[in-house]
Amino acid sequence: MSADTDNRWLTAAAALAGRGRPLSRPNPAVGAILVKDGKVIGRGWTQAGGRPHAEAVALAAAGEAAQGATLYVTLEPCAHQSPRGPACADLVASADLARVVVGCHDPDPRTAGAGIERIRAAGVPVELIDHPACRASLSGFLTRCEHGRPEVTLKLALSADCRLAPPRGQWLTGEIARAHTHAWRAKMDAILVGRGTLEADKPRLDVRLPGLAERSPERWLLTRGTAPEGWRALPSPQDIALLAPAQYLMVEGGAATARAFLEAGLVDRMMLYRAPQTVGGQGAALPELATDILAASPEWQRADSRPLGNDRLDVYERR
Repeated sequence: MSADTDNRWLTAAAALAGRGRPLSRPNPAVGAILVKDGKVIGRGWTQAGGRPHAEAVALAAAGEAAQGATLYVTLEPCAHQSPRGPACADLVASADLARVVVGCHDPDPRTAGAGIERIRAAGVPVELIDHPACRASLSGFLTRCEHGRPEVTLKLALSADCRLAPPRGQWLTGEIARAHTHAWRAKMDAILVGRGTLEADKPRLDVRLPGLAERSPERWLLTRGTAPEGWRALPSPQDIALLAPAQYLMVEGGAATARAFLEAGLVDRMMLYRAPQTVGGQGAALPELATDILAASPEWQRADSRPLGNDRLDVYERR
């Protein structure tokens, strides 16, 4: 099989994995595709609550047709036994496959290469590719394994003069940008604001898109005091390990909360929704997030930029 073909199927598996996020927690959202004679004969993603795993779903869908097929899976099949289900490496090893292509090594010490070796020991060729789309689809899981915390996305709506407060009685950004925010909220395990935002805006922080309400993230408040009912308290940014088993955290607080996470070096991605209007006044501002300043930053690189109605989304990732 050509490298281009392998990359294409792994990219498809990574896109499929997104269907499991974030409901797969505490397990990573994994995607798996079985291909035979150039056709998909089975596919799967990690189910809600973490079981069954993607490989098990794909193999069950293919049935006996899996014999002689190639399995494309975003993460190395697990090698550890669990009362919740069998080790995927054993399932894959016994499926009489022609080949397995893995998009990302599993850093979990319970697997960490053992899954691949078990499949190879059964006589099935395995190729491990460090695939960018697969790694991106597992970014929260990999961040938790490496740093012991969730991946942090800072989301802010900014005016043209980098202010956060819209004119009284108005939204800063338009409906398209707000809908885009809700779609990203649906990918998060948890969402956090500061005390000032809670008291001033009384935000719901839920997902208000049809069919996605059940994916509303857990609500956290940055405070050394107590959180209101339905919320949980985080004393400081440095305490975000307390969000376990969350893999993905969105910070939607005001300027003080944003700066606290940025200064702590805990922001992995920034999603800046830039409105065209100038607000002015003495309200909260983050001038350090102006486009020209970030363009010259050695710390951040722009990964995406797109129009959303009259607004623009700029996505920055830490270098």
